[in-house]
Amino acid sequence: MEYSKEFKQALSEFSPIEKDRLIFRLLKKDKLLSKKLYFELIDPETTDQKRDQMEENVTEKIASAARYIGNPKYYLSTIRTISAEITEHVKVTTDKFGEIYLQLFLVKKILENNDKLNQQRFDSVYKLYIYLINKIVRALLLIRKTDEDYWLEFDVLLSEIDFQIHQNVYLEKLCINNSFDFNWLKSENIPDHLDLIIKDLKSQGFLR
Repeated sequence: MEYSKEFKQALSEFSPIEKDRLIFRLLKKDKLLSKKLYFELIDPETTDQKRDQMEENVTEKIASAARYIGNPKYYLSTIRTISAEITEHVKVTTDKFGEIYLQLFLVKKILENNDKLNQQRFDSVYKLYIYLINKIVRALLLIRKTDEDYWLEFDVLLSEIDFQIHQNVYLEKLCINNSFDFNWLKSENIPDHLDLIIKDLKSQGFLR
């Protein structure tokens, strides 16, 4: 939404007291904005510290959620909630590195439970695995746009994920059946036109 000059002028003519009231009213209705302003203005913790906290949070919550792998709907719902917390962290801190790193870290931690996942029926884990493949693809698309100086750190996670996928029969086959190229799991091998490849795959009904 674009604001007219008249509207901006009218806002600028508010008294300091009126502006304060308006700001606090808006902050009450927008918790994300409130958290973002708090972080930018007075939070003593840095983006890196916040990211480290999220990493610990993901580790703890995935370990706890592993007890419910046999309940696929609840387990996937829990995973989505954790992913949403990562998204909020990114919006609050503008952590572009963390946007990729933490989502890949989440996938890695989930696949560390391959022993339990491999015991499930394919139809029970299908939605979870499609969700994970799409999450990996999303991270690859973002990696291609980042500075190459960060690729080494991403490659550590991608290498672990690559190994874990091949330890999971159903997930490995699902990747192959959806034309996911395992060579992409190394930053330098991600195609420049990956976005077009993924768009074409989805138009053919893959990754769904």
